[in-house]
Amino acid sequence: MQKVGHILKTFNPTKDRYVSREFQSFGVYLAEELDDYKRRGLYIKLAKTVHRSILEKALSFTVDSKARNKGALFMWKMKQLKNPTGLKGDPSVR
Repeated sequence: MQKVGHILKTFNPTKDRYVSREFQSFGVYLAEELDDYKRRGLYIKLAKTVHRSILEKALSFTVDSKARNKGALFMWKMKQLKNPTGLKGDPSVR
């Protein structure tokens, strides 16, 4: 996995003109790692709204697996990490 500093060093504003913020770059990185480039907008939004540590833990879990649909596994693990109690549908947890 690339470090944020490396991504920012290799960022070329003339070539990457649609990616102007760091979270956008991380979202595209997530999409590439999960082989889900079609939904890169979703991953950019997640990179903007969800804490980075949760995304990195879910990504490392997903990359290490041999799942066919890595995007779905990533979303499942991210949901599990966001709700550590494991209680489904409990409104007091939210």
